[in-house]
Amino acid sequence: MPDLTETRPVLDAALVLGAIPNPILVLGKQGAIEYANPAAEQFFDSGLAVLCRQNIRDVVPFGSPILELVGQVQRDRYVVSEYDVDLGSPRIGERLVDVQVSPVPEKQDYVILRLDERSMAAKIDRQLTHRGAARSVTGMAAVLAHEVKNPLSGIRGAAQLLEANANAADRELTRLICDETDRICALVDGMEVFSDKRPIERGPVNIHQVLEHVRKVAQAGFGKNVRFIEKYDPSLPPVFGNRDQLIQIFLNLVKNAAESIDGEPGGEITLTTAYRHGVRLAVRGSRDRLHLPLEVTVQDNGPGVSEDIRPYLFDPFVTTKAQGSGLGLALVAKIIGDHGGVIECDSRPRRTVFSARLPVHTTPLEAVVAGDSGEQV
Repeated sequence: MPDLTETRPVLDAALVLGAIPNPILVLGKQGAIEYANPAAEQFFDSGLAVLCRQNIRDVVPFGSPILELVGQVQRDRYVVSEYDVDLGSPRIGERLVDVQVSPVPEKQDYVILRLDERSMAAKIDRQLTHRGAARSVTGMAAVLAHEVKNPLSGIRGAAQLLEANANAADRELTRLICDETDRICALVDGMEVFSDKRPIERGPVNIHQVLEHVRKVAQAGFGKNVRFIEKYDPSLPPVFGNRDQLIQIFLNLVKNAAESIDGEPGGEITLTTAYRHGVRLAVRGSRDRLHLPLEVTVQDNGPGVSEDIRPYLFDPFVTTKAQGSGLGLALVAKIIGDHGGVIECDSRPRRTVFSARLPVHTTPLEAVVAGDSGEQV
């Protein structure tokens, strides 16, 4: 790559790129490959000299969304990301990657293409967030409502009849039966929400008003000893969503964050909003891509989520709480999925971040204009 030898700092930058384990290509005018780091050589099964005689069109499948991303970044000069892109070919086999394309400062038409390879299992797990986790409860909820709640009602009624003629010791046992049947019924009621397939009513929602409401509720109760930090983008457009359900989502996430801090001194919860250009995700079974530019994050400085349950965090009945049902985050995943959004968790000690990406509200006219310009919404 000629430009890498112009000055010593640029040469040092090339050495840094060479040390990065992710495949990286530097592309010039019209997509010509100007540089490939060793990871890219291994990924594409070609040496640097061979790659630098090729164009990006020569190494990715025909019609790959990478070509559109490269052109977009060369034109607009901002970072664009896309998840779950299929780069499979007979030469390199089946490869699923996350893609990030970045402009090279002060180098017009030059971009850096970074690939992050993902396994098929990871793709399935990530597709449209953790909707599958919520769906796995849907059929179960319908069965439980009929096959469990009805017998429980009979058990509770029989226990009440026995209680009327029981002595003090036996009444304690009949009361235990009633309490436990009530607890199981409440659990089934909580699961029935997963079987509700009615479309949600959505419209423009000011996400900052939602977060402000959540913060006030939290500070009046479970989060009264927690310091809240707000980092909002005031220019954020409205979310296309349901206000009540969005409040339920973020109240649940903030409550979990407050409970993870558990009264520790210096406990902080940071609420952040941002507009992310160019982030799109694959739709399972379709060539469509979701455009989810609105990002809302809930971050806490608690001890973090243990590594063994992190991959199953949004699955039903997974919980770290002694009295928890394990349905809270599964419900969050379902509601966000119903909104067409995604949610992810990045956790390490003293820093756990739940990131929700949501669609922006557009008027019919805006949608037509966006479609004419080629931007996916």
